[in-house]
Amino acid sequence: MTDIRVVPCDALLTYGAALRSVYADAFCAPPWNEDQGRAEAFVARLGPDTRRPGFTAALAFDGPDVVGFATAWTTPTPFPVDRCYPQAAAGLGPRRTEEWLCGAREIDELAVRSTTRGTGIAAGLLHAVTQDAPDGRAWLLTSLRSARAVAFYRRQGWTQATHPSPDGHGIVVFLGPRHPARSLAVQPL
Repeated sequence: MTDIRVVPCDALLTYGAALRSVYADAFCAPPWNEDQGRAEAFVARLGPDTRRPGFTAALAFDGPDVVGFATAWTTPTPFPVDRCYPQAAAGLGPRRTEEWLCGAREIDELAVRSTTRGTGIAAGLLHAVTQDAPDGRAWLLTSLRSARAVAFYRRQGWTQATHPSPDGHGIVVFLGPRHPARSLAVQPL
């Protein structure tokens, strides 16, 4: 039976090798096609990430083995301008970006071993890192490269708040099931 636990920051770092392995299993295959260097970079940035305000992490264990993880933190104000943040801000506009995302629980990574997909572990991890989100305000970015990820978040009650260019590529913002702005998100035709 799988056990999902919220893990203290200092304890999380002791699982570096296991997290790297799960990350590589989840993201080095299609549709993500990341290389091992990205798995290494994820583990390398965990130390600084654990010092972010509101950082939280959950691990899924099958016996002693880590089979999944989720990390999250509080999105700062002003809204960041690195990584994929500019695409999120462009999709929402400045006012909605600040009101909907700043100060909310941001899901940074969610990964499970390919052998555990469809077992509810990812849903359990997502719940573990969002259950105490301030005022229910949780959000995430995902790429449209993975129809499986997009469908998963929808099944979990997350609402797509941005929409890609007509070519269907890029990233999208999802608002969590208890996010107060969910009903304000414009849905595609």
